[in-house]
Amino acid sequence: MSSRAKDEALMGRALELATRALESADVPVGALVVDAEGAVIGEGWNARERDGDPTAHAEVIALRAAAHTRGEWRLDGCTLVVTLEPCTMCAGSLVLARVSRLVFGAYDDKAGAVGSLWDVVRDRRLNHRPEVRAGVRAEEASAQLLAFFAEHR
Repeated sequence: MSSRAKDEALMGRALELATRALESADVPVGALVVDAEGAVIGEGWNARERDGDPTAHAEVIALRAAAHTRGEWRLDGCTLVVTLEPCTMCAGSLVLARVSRLVFGAYDDKAGAVGSLWDVVRDRRLNHRPEVRAGVRAEEASAQLLAFFAEHR
């Protein structure tokens, strides 16, 4: 299977995870971390409303789960797959965790920190810069978010 096909399949899983956020009226964002062999080592979905926690973004939850699985905070060799472009907190978290690759779906023009408003992950002043693949299954990810916000306006 090609790298592109693998990324698309993993994004499919992230899109499934995003629907879990709807159970608690959270914004439907899903994320997962896979290791260098392609095994899923962490998953998450937005849980800010459910947990009353402003840091309960899908990416942070998935990174915490992956670190727990690995038994360490360094996630070098891993890929983070997320349905929405990470915000500054999440982009900073994946840089600090030494994630090797980031794959995301929809761009976030209001809070995105991987090219939309800021570009935290490519800032040359930082000691780690992951490879980025953007726009994977973006239409599906955008549709999921647009449907959520249409219901909540």
